[in-house]
Amino acid sequence: MAEEIIGVIGGSGLGEALAEQIKNIEYQDIDTPFGKPSGPVAVGYLGARKVAFLNRHGKGHTLSPSEAPYAANIFALKKLGARTLITGGAVGSLQEHIAPKELVVVDQFIDKTFRRQSSFFADFGAVHCELAHPCCRRLRRKIVEAAKDISAVTHDKGTYVCMEGPQFSTRAESLMHRQWGADLIGMTAMPEAKLAREAQMCYALIALASDYDCWKEHDPGIGKHELLKEIIGNLTAATANAIELIKAVLSIDGELCDDSCPCRKSLELAVWTPDEVLNKEEKEKLGVLFE
Repeated sequence: MAEEIIGVIGGSGLGEALAEQIKNIEYQDIDTPFGKPSGPVAVGYLGARKVAFLNRHGKGHTLSPSEAPYAANIFALKKLGARTLITGGAVGSLQEHIAPKELVVVDQFIDKTFRRQSSFFADFGAVHCELAHPCCRRLRRKIVEAAKDISAVTHDKGTYVCMEGPQFSTRAESLMHRQWGADLIGMTAMPEAKLAREAQMCYALIALASDYDCWKEHDPGIGKHELLKEIIGNLTAATANAIELIKAVLSIDGELCDDSCPCRKSLELAVWTPDEVLNKEEKEKLGVLFE
């Protein structure tokens, strides 16, 4: 049996810091039907686990949330053999009980993006994946269990609003998101989670709280430079916490991927176009997704 490989995608803060933790790295330059991923994929070892890692925003954080090649990133990791995908990203907290520096194992999303490619199957046919539970419930349980062994406060669920950006929310929007019952606001989880489901991958997101979103007024006595320094400090601390959690997850005995998981069968009933009228060339090009 081939060695299991875990896909990992890091965002703000986590992207550079996590790459430094990977040993015996070999960089893989991957082509996909959706262009190049954010950069060469770093394949190596994090602890005893083999990982394929991508920095979502590219080297030097050059790609904005709207410009990140989500489809190419997911396809490249699946092409390399990853069936499990653990991602991380910075967020603003919409709830008092989720404090800066803390982690959230996200379970739900509200997608407000509109400029991004949200499906692999635009030229293929009618494909409708079930998305009621967008994060793998089995993988989430493993992460929540692993979080008991680390010192960082880790919330076992949270609803993430994904906005288009690149601007941050207005205060009216932030208050509205709170009324919706959302817990977190960020710019990168979608369409990443949707594409992972279409790729039949077990997907989970660890969110890193860097601040309270603008629903909560800042102390007027703190200048903007001090405030930015505080937010960066929070993100640095949250990044260290997230790395500790990811390492704890990767130290779990046994395989993280389970081919009996519903995530690994998400295309079974999703293709509504009859096989005889499907675009055969497109199906062959997208074959990796069906594995």
